[in-house]
Amino acid sequence: MYAFLRDGEFVQITIEDQGKVSGFISRYGDTESDKNSFIDQFFESGKFDGKSLNFATKPVHGVWFTFTGTLGRGPGKTPEEEGYFALRGTLTRFKTDTSEKTTREPRTVELKSFPRDAAP
Repeated sequence: MYAFLRDGEFVQITIEDQGKVSGFISRYGDTESDKNSFIDQFFESGKFDGKSLNFATKPVHGVWFTFTGTLGRGPGKTPEEEGYFALRGTLTRFKTDTSEKTTREPRTVELKSFPRDAAP
């Protein structure tokens, strides 16, 4: 799991056979209809080729995300530390309004992995 944009939000990623990627983003809603409600947005597609990662979520309330970047080591020194792995790249938020106009908001991100539980 990786931290997402706001405190309490996260991305769950599973890399499957042949580089297929599944997962979801759990985030707080930011539109009038879902303001501050917790929303799960499942991946519609995704691919990992050993370093490059991309995914797109299904739309929820007219909002969806795409990510294009890399999966690699982060600043954490051990898996028990936050950021041992990191997703680095461009996260784009798409939003379709009531008049069917779609806007896109790309941003450069570094999403850090959550710490793993230390062995007992």
